[in-house]
Amino acid sequence: MTTLTRAAAVAQSVQGVSARTRSLMTRLNLYYTAVAALALVNLYLLVQIGLAWKVTMSRDAKAIAQQTVAMKTAEIAKKPLEGLDGKLTAATAVADKFYETRLPSAYSEVLAELGALTKKQGVKLTRVQYAESPVLDGAAGALTEVHMDASLNGDYRPLVLFVNSLERDKMFFLISGVTLTGQQSGMVGLRLKLTTYLRPVKRETARVKTAKDARTHSAGEDGSEAR
Repeated sequence: MTTLTRAAAVAQSVQGVSARTRSLMTRLNLYYTAVAALALVNLYLLVQIGLAWKVTMSRDAKAIAQQTVAMKTAEIAKKPLEGLDGKLTAATAVADKFYETRLPSAYSEVLAELGALTKKQGVKLTRVQYAESPVLDGAAGALTEVHMDASLNGDYRPLVLFVNSLERDKMFFLISGVTLTGQQSGMVGLRLKLTTYLRPVKRETARVKTAKDARTHSAGEDGSEAR
C-alpha cells in the first residue's frame, strides 16, 4: 500500500469519526433541549401551583376571619337574651308593683289626691279639666292616659311647694306645663298641665267592691248592720 493510499484511508476514517461525532452531538443537543424545556415547564407549573396555593390560603383566611366575626357578633347579640324569661318575670313584677302603688284606678282617687295636696300646702284648686286616651287599647293590662288642665290660686311659695309635692307624690303625676296666670291682691294664679294613668281594675277586685257596696246598701236599708 502506498503512502497516498494510506493517507486516503486515514482521511476516510477521520471523516467517519467526525460524522458519528456530529450525529452524537446533535442527539445530545436535542436531549439537553428537551430536558431544559421540561425543566421550564415544571418550573412554570410549580409557580402556578404556588400562586394557586397562596390565593387559596388567602381566601381561606378571609373566610375564617369572616366566620369568626360573625360568630363573635352572634355571641354579643345573644347576651342580652340570656335569662330573658327571668328578666321578663322580674320586669312584670316591677310593673305590677308600680301599677298597684303609684297609679290610680279611678278619677275619684286623682281628685282626692289633688285635694289632699292643695289642702296640705294651703292653695286653692279652682278648676280641673280631664281628657283621656287609651294606651294599648284592647291589650291585657291596658292603661288609660289622663291629661289634666288645672287652675290654682295661692301665694307664690305655697304654689311652688305644691308643684314640688306633685313631683314627689306617691301617685304618679307628670307635669308637662306650668304657667303663671297673674297676681291679684297678693294671690298668684297658676295653671298646670298634668298627666297620669288609670290602671285597669282587676275583675276580682271589682267583684269584691261590688259585693261590699251591695252589703253596705242592704245594711243601710234594714239597719241590721248599720253603724
